[in-house]
Amino acid sequence: MKKISKIITNNSKLIVIISILLMIPALIGYVHTKINYDILVYLPKDIDTIKGQNILTDDFKTGAFSFVFVDNNKAVDTLKLESKIKSIKGVNKVFSIYDITDTTIPVEFIPDELKDKLVKKDSTLMLVTFDKGTSDEETIEAVRELRIVSKDSAKVSGMTAMVVDTMELSDQEITAYVLIAVVLCLIVLIFATDSYMVPIFLLGNIGMAILYNLGSNIFLGQISYITKAITAVLQLGVTTDFSIFLYHKYEDEKKKNDDKKKAMENAINETFKSVIGSSLTTIAGFLALCSMDLTLGKDIGIVMAKGVLFGLLCVLIIFPSLLLLFDKPIEKTKHKNFMPKFDKLINVIIKRRNIVLIIFVLLIIPAIYGNKNVGVYYKLDKSLPNYLGSSIANSRLKDEYNIVSPEVVLLDKNIKKEKVEELVNELKEVKGIDLVLSPKTLTNIPTEIMPDDVESIMDSDKYQLIIINSTYEIASDELNEQVGVVNDIVKKYDKKAIVAGEGPLMKDLTVIADHDFKMVNYASILVIFILMLIVLKSIGLPIILIVTIEFAIFVNMAIAYYTGTTLPFISSIVVGTIQLGATIDYAILMSTTYLKERTKEKNKELAMKNTLYSSVPSIFISALCFFGATFGVSVYSKIDMIGSICTLLSRGAIISMLVVIFILPALLLLFDKLIMKTTKNMKEVL
Repeated sequence: MKKISKIITNNSKLIVIISILLMIPALIGYVHTKINYDILVYLPKDIDTIKGQNILTDDFKTGAFSFVFVDNNKAVDTLKLESKIKSIKGVNKVFSIYDITDTTIPVEFIPDELKDKLVKKDSTLMLVTFDKGTSDEETIEAVRELRIVSKDSAKVSGMTAMVVDTMELSDQEITAYVLIAVVLCLIVLIFATDSYMVPIFLLGNIGMAILYNLGSNIFLGQISYITKAITAVLQLGVTTDFSIFLYHKYEDEKKKNDDKKKAMENAINETFKSVIGSSLTTIAGFLALCSMDLTLGKDIGIVMAKGVLFGLLCVLIIFPSLLLLFDKPIEKTKHKNFMPKFDKLINVIIKRRNIVLIIFVLLIIPAIYGNKNVGVYYKLDKSLPNYLGSSIANSRLKDEYNIVSPEVVLLDKNIKKEKVEELVNELKEVKGIDLVLSPKTLTNIPTEIMPDDVESIMDSDKYQLIIINSTYEIASDELNEQVGVVNDIVKKYDKKAIVAGEGPLMKDLTVIADHDFKMVNYASILVIFILMLIVLKSIGLPIILIVTIEFAIFVNMAIAYYTGTTLPFISSIVVGTIQLGATIDYAILMSTTYLKERTKEKNKELAMKNTLYSSVPSIFISALCFFGATFGVSVYSKIDMIGSICTLLSRGAIISMLVVIFILPALLLLFDKLIMKTTKNMKEVL
C-alpha cells in the first residue's frame, strides 16, 4: 500500500482529471440502466405462478390486463371508446358486455353472474388485455395512452397502472432524496471537520463514487426502483466516515511532518489499515442479501456492495488528491471545533455499567418478542398513497363491482366438458368466490353473437381458462388459504393445472419472503462472524459484537411492533442485514481500540476510559451521517416501500450508536478475561 499511496500523492492533478472524465461514461451508464418497478418480477422463475404468467403471455397473448371504467352504460359510447383503445400499440383485446349484446340485444340476455361484473346502473366495466407483461415498456406506454383516451387515470385499474404510478412518483422524489441527504450530511460534516471547505470536497468525492456505482449498474441489465432510490443515500451514509477518518489522519500527520505529500501517504496507509476490516464486513452484509430467493435481495446486495467498494477506492485515491490540490483554501476556511466534549458521559458509562447491564438484560425479552411479532404487509399498492389513479381505480373496482382478486386457472385443453363443469361447480362452492367463468359458462349465449375476442381470451391451442373472482383482499390470510383450497380442487382434475394471477403470486411472495427473512439473517450473521474471526483474530469478541448489534436490530424492529406500525415485507427482510453490516463497524472500532489500550494498560477500567475518549466521537459522527442520509428520505418519501426502509435505518443507526456506546463497554469489561484468553497475543495482558 505504501507504493500505491506514493503514486497517488505524486499524481494528484492527473487523478482528479481522470476521475472527472470517468464521470462521463458513468453518467451514460446511469441514464441507460433500465429501472424495474414491478416487485413480482423478482420471484423465482420456476414456481407455478410465474410459469402461469408466462403461459398467459405466450399462449393467450395476455401478458397483463386492466379494467377500465366507462361512466355511463350506453352501448354506443362504450363501443366508440373500445374502438379507440384497440388502436393503442400494445393493446391485445378489448371486451365489454356490449361486444355480446351490441346495440340491439338486451343486457338482461347475459347470465347474471357475468352481467353483475360488467355493468352497473351508472357505469360499464371494460376489460383490456395487453400483448406483453405487466412491467414491459410497451405495456406501460399503452396504459399511459389508455389513461389519456379514457380521460382520467383513476378509471384504469390493474398492476401496470400501479407500476406507472410507482414509476412517476419515484422519479419525482428521487432528486429530493439526494438533496435532503446531502444537506443533512453537510450539517453533520461541518461539526465533524474543522474547515468549511472539507465537507464540500468530501461530499463531492462520495458523489463521484455514487455516480460510478450507479453507472456500472448498466452491466447488471436492470435494477429495481427501490435499489435506485436507496443506493445514493445508503452509500452516502455508510462510506462518509471513511472520508472523515482519512481527513483526521491527514491533519494529525501534518502536525508530525512538514511534507504534506508524506503526511498524506501516511494518512492513506493508516486509513487503509483501519477501514479495510470494517468495509469488508459492510460489503459482506450487503452480499448476504444475495442468499434471498426473491432476487430483489441480489439486486440491492450487489449494487450496495459495489457502492461500498467504490466508496473505499474513492476515499483512498480521489479524496487525498482533492485535499492536496485544494490545501490552501481548506486552510483559509478553518473554523473552531464544534464537536461536543464527552467527558461526563464517559465517566457515567464506566461508573454505571452495572445499571446498564441490568437494563440490557431487562430489555432482551421484549426486544426479541417485538422483533418476532412485528406486523408485515404484502399488498403492493398499500405502499402507495391512496390518492393515486391506480389506488382510486382499484378501490372503485372493489366497492362498485366487488372485483377484489381475479384469478385464472390454466387447464389442459383436452379436459372433457363434463369434468370442467364439475370443477366449475366445485369452485363455486368455495367460500369467498363469487364468480367462476369458463367457456362452458357462456354456452347459453348463441355462438353467432359471441365475439372472437372473448373466445380467444379463454382458449388456446394447449389450454383453456377458468376465471375466478375472489372477494378476499390480496395478500390476506383468507385469500392465501383460499388459493390453497383452489389449488387442491384444481389438481384433482388436472395434476399439471396452474392457478395464476396476482393473488396466487402474492401467496408465493408471502411464503418466499418468510423463508428469505430467516435465511438472509442467518447468512449475514455467519459471513460477518467469519470475517471478524479473521480480522479480530478472536473467538469470543465476534460473538459479543454480533450479540450487541443484533440486540440493536431487535430493539429497532420491536419499536415498530410496540407503536403498532405495519411494515412492508421487503423492509422486514433487508433492514436487519443492512443495519448489521453498516453498524457493526461501530462495535469493531470500539473493540479494536479497547484491545490496543489493554496492551498498554493493565487496569481494564482505565483502558476502557481511554477507548471511549478515542472512539466515541468517531462513532457519534458515523451514526449521525448515517442518520442524516436516511432520515430526510424517511420523512419525505410517499412510497412506504422506500420510506419505511429509511425510517428503520435512520432509527437503527441511532440505536446501534447508543447500544455500542453504552452497552458494549459494559460487556467488554464484564467478559474481559474471556476476550483476552480467546484473542491472539492477548493472554499476556492478564
